[in-house]
Amino acid sequence: MEIAKPKLNFNINEELFRKYWRVIKLARRPTRDEFQKIALVAAVGVLIVGMIGFLIYELMLLLL
Repeated sequence: MEIAKPKLNFNINEELFRKYWRVIKLARRPTRDEFQKIALVAAVGVLIVGMIGFLIYELMLLLL
């Protein structure tokens, strides 16, 4: 006895395209001020993560 597979009548690629297109239509280009704030926050985050990594590295050198 074999179980019949359900047939799906929609194309997955087409459905994804519609969702992405809707997002693209709503998107807009950021203003210069918005972009500068985002870049500053990203740079501070990178610096913090880098400093934490450096401190862990130095701590490991001291302990070993």
